[in-house]
This record gives sequence, C-alpha cells and structure tokens, in this order.
Amino acid sequence: MSLKELSQRLGLSQTTVSRALNGYPEVSERTRQRVMQLAREMNYRPNPSAKSLATGRTEHIGIVLPIEKNLFVEPLFGEYLAGVAQFLAEADMDITIIPTPFSQELEAYEQLAMSGRVDGLLISSPAVNDARVASLVGSNLPFVVHGRTHCDQAYSYCDIDNQGSFARATRLLIELGHQHIGFINGDHSLNYANDRYLGYKSTLEQYGITYDPSLCIQGEITEESGFNAAAQLLMHRPRPSALLISNMIFALGAMRALRQHGLEPGYNVAIIVHDDHLPYLQADKFDPPLTTTSSSIRKAGYEITKMLHHEIELGGNAPAKQQQLLEVDLIIRGSTRIRRN
Repeated sequence: MSLKELSQRLGLSQTTVSRALNGYPEVSERTRQRVMQLAREMNYRPNPSAKSLATGRTEHIGIVLPIEKNLFVEPLFGEYLAGVAQFLAEADMDITIIPTPFSQELEAYEQLAMSGRVDGLLISSPAVNDARVASLVGSNLPFVVHGRTHCDQAYSYCDIDNQGSFARATRLLIELGHQHIGFINGDHSLNYANDRYLGYKSTLEQYGITYDPSLCIQGEITEESGFNAAAQLLMHRPRPSALLISNMIFALGAMRALRQHGLEPGYNVAIIVHDDHLPYLQADKFDPPLTTTSSSIRKAGYEITKMLHHEIELGGNAPAKQQQLLEVDLIIRGSTRIRRN
C-alpha cells in the first residue's frame, strides 16, 4: 500500500498522514492513533527514500568496525550486537557497519560526523582516555558510548559499575579467608578493564593486603589467554587460593588449566567470574556452578540503542546527556565454597 492509498482510505491529506507517521507534534493524538492503527492493519511500510526526504534523516545508526579486530567472531560483540538489532527492529531502523583500518578509525568518526551518512553512532570498548569521544563531543552528531572514558565534557553513556562490582567480588573472597587472589583481566588501557582492576586493587588495600602485581595478568579475551594466565598464576608462590576472572571465556581456559594441574575449581581454588550472559556459557551449568558478578551485555546493547534513538528523535534538543548504569548482581554458587581440611 502506498502513502496515497493510505491517505485516501483515511480521508486525510498525504501530508497529514506522513506527519502522523513520523511523529510531528502538530498532528493531534487522536489523528495519529487513527493513522497508526490503519497503517498496522494494512501492513503499510513507508518508502525509505521518501521518508528520508521528509524527515531529513537516514534512519540508520552507525558502528565503526576496525578491520584488524574482526569483532564479528567475538562472542561478546555478537551478543551485544544482538541487543542492538533487537531495538532497531522495534524502531524500524537499520544499521550501517563502517569497516576501517584501525589506523584510520578516528578519521572515520570525524568524517561520519560531517557526512550525514548516519543519524547517530554507537561507540564500544572505550579507552581510559578515548580520542573518539573527545572528537565527537564537539560535533552535532548524536552518539552514545557503551562504557565510560575520562572526558572534560558531558557525553551520553550506558555502563555497569565495573569498579564497584569487582570490589564487591574481591571483598567476598577476602571475607572467605583468601589472602592470595589472582586476577585474570582484559587490557588495562580499556576503561572497563581498568575499572575492574581498580576495584580489585583498592579492596585489597582496604583490608591491609599488599597488592602484588605478579598476581594480576592482562590478556586478549580468548580461552587460550585464560588458560595461559591461570597456568602462570598457579606457578606463583604462594599459590593463589582464589581467582577473580574478568569474563566467561577466560574462565573456560582457567578451569582447564586448574584441572591439568590436578586442582579442582571450588575445592582447591575458589573462582569468581564476570558473566555477560552468553547463552552457550551459562555459569550455573559449569562444574562446579560459578559464582559470578552478572549483567547482560545483550541488555546493554538494547538499552544503548534505545538511548541513541531518543537523542536522534530529539534532534539535538536534548535537555541533558543520558547517563545510565545498569545493575550488576553478585550470585554466589559452588565455586566459592572451599572445603578445608
């Protein structure tokens, strides 16, 4: 069905119908509801080009994808993107993926801010000091960051309390009697990993435990990195009696390393892992079930896209930047129930 046919059935002008469909405030709520109801009944979908001309928008959001990182094969990015896609489907919007060499990433963001190619941008994995955010914060292009970075100006973000949640996990291990706690983490140049490190280190210091940098290992998020990090920690003397692990992919490798060394997770070595709710790595299905800090990365993808859509709809008239912290749960299971002789 065309816009002309829809307007004829309603007895309204094409301009009024178009404005009702696109949320213009001068159309009454009663008329808007009438138009929307018939559009749903007739399965009407606006012509994308015509809609773009009418609204001045592309109905696309953008994600810049560094070629070298090959994020499409990373489970965490895939789950995050599933949440993004879920909201876009509900909002009848599309996504534009902009592949670019890592060396040209900042330039790609700057060009997008000027080109009008997308209505807004999502930024992932911010560094502690992120040049992308510093560059975009002075532009007119809406953007929302998945995470946070140090920036003198306000910007919109959706994050979890990484520092607080890892402080809480470290506190639990200490209160269970552990003094030597190994930490397997992501790259500390990334803000989320640095915050988790700060939560771990500050809690040790609060309890009067000397921080030992050799017990803290950074690595690329792979099962192999988790295995190698755990194997290295198990050679430390005294051997850690507990491991704090930054994600479930690391945990796969770490548990394999423990068993190869003749140790049982949850019996010889306590474990707490951060769980992003990957559907094929469920913490309660491990042996033993894993104690976790827990927050869905898919939900984060949905929420951050919802926030970006809101800023796009306001057209630069947002009264303030949106800043949301999603809840992190601490779920205690068998991997922190150490049997003592």
